[in-house]
Amino acid sequence: MAVRTVVLALYFGCLALLTLYGAHRWYLLWLFRRHRNDAPQPPARFDAPPTLTVQIPLYNEMYVAKRVIEAVADLDWPADRLEIQVLDDSTDETTAIVANTVAQCRARGLDIVHLHRGDRAGYKAGALAFGLASAKGEFVAVFDADFVPAPDFARALMDHFTDPGVGMVQARWGHLNRESSLLTRAQSILLDGHFVIEHAARNRSGRFFNFNGTAGIWRRSCIDDAGGWQHDTLTEDLDLSYRAQLGGWRFVFVADAVAPAELPVEMGAFKSQQNRWAQGSAQTAVKLLPRILRSAVPAHVKVESVFHLTANAGYVLMVALTLLIGPAVWYRRGIGAKELALVDLPLIAMSLVSIAAFYLVSQREAYGSWRNAVRYLPVLMAVGVGISINNARAVVSGLSGRETEFCRTPKYALAADATATLATRKYRARRGFDTWIELALGLYFAGLVIAALADGLWGAVPFLSLFAAGFLYTGLGDSPLFLAKSTDTVS
Repeated sequence: MAVRTVVLALYFGCLALLTLYGAHRWYLLWLFRRHRNDAPQPPARFDAPPTLTVQIPLYNEMYVAKRVIEAVADLDWPADRLEIQVLDDSTDETTAIVANTVAQCRARGLDIVHLHRGDRAGYKAGALAFGLASAKGEFVAVFDADFVPAPDFARALMDHFTDPGVGMVQARWGHLNRESSLLTRAQSILLDGHFVIEHAARNRSGRFFNFNGTAGIWRRSCIDDAGGWQHDTLTEDLDLSYRAQLGGWRFVFVADAVAPAELPVEMGAFKSQQNRWAQGSAQTAVKLLPRILRSAVPAHVKVESVFHLTANAGYVLMVALTLLIGPAVWYRRGIGAKELALVDLPLIAMSLVSIAAFYLVSQREAYGSWRNAVRYLPVLMAVGVGISINNARAVVSGLSGRETEFCRTPKYALAADATATLATRKYRARRGFDTWIELALGLYFAGLVIAALADGLWGAVPFLSLFAAGFLYTGLGDSPLFLAKSTDTVS
């Protein structure tokens, strides 16, 4: 009896905390709806274009380096007011590709420099700080290697800086290969929710939001005033964003300015990216939450900052729920429909239904319709479950203060080369031990589904199936079945 009580107490405790984060997602939807028509507008226009430095940090990006440099070179900004810095830490063929592309751009009369460091000290943050030391621009834009900005990118954002209190302006990410597979479809929906709902709700309601590491422009003096780029977290963008806003600088999110980028096409690369973001956000929470809570910012800003910086703790709760759900279902054999309706369903509605509403609204806002996205919601939820082992480990590592290497996400430009396949590309992400844990858990939950059906526990079957599908999908995500190209059209 004692064991049963402990198991059920922990089970419902995890569900309750996950429900709290689900309730916060409903709150963000409410904030978004309330401020839907409050998109920020530039207070004025610059009489003359200010000086702009564009930084392109690279590390072994042979497939996309030329593409991003040429896209930045085509920006619609006066050549005498534009500087381009290619911050190249590469150790392979990328350096030669960059040197050749930079030479071609310089021949066109562009002010472009190729800065190659002898090491990766500080990783991306170190590269950005290195370039900033010699940058000429009053404003600084950053583009990661997988981005392809449109020519009007700078003009769409720069006039917001006519307000001297604005320190950073962020554009929305688009998706070059959204249609490639189930995985890229799920990622695109996840990112759309982050930008379309989270960023807009936070920014328009006066709460803090963050620069996303790319596709944004900084006021140089804001970076300096906030303490510059620091590399003691894996999310240097999130860290600097909060330090700048704590210093009184205001940020702007321009939802209508979209900078397309390449989504990871293999599960290993996606997991590596998620691991870095989860660990970095935990490191930033440890570093800055005490300072935020002691600051003089309004209470609603503090509360939202807590939810924002601790959001990945939900993956730790998900892993705990993974370990508890089997015993909890067993101990609750014979549960009646009334108890399910009074206890389980409200908790599940607050979490799972909030996910569905959150991402469907983002799809409607981004593309004018949510109907085509409905079929991908099960994949989205399965990915959220399956990635929990990877991300929970990252959160624990971030909270522990352990330093790890900045592992960049491989980009392959497969959509631009019809003859290319993953098998022909370098930089393939390696499978980690997590994969075997995910496969084992997938088989475990498949067994629980069979057991639940045999015992007539019909109410538990959908949720056990979600866990089984999620872990099996994450574990087997790089198989040909899941990498098959989608033929759907964007809706």
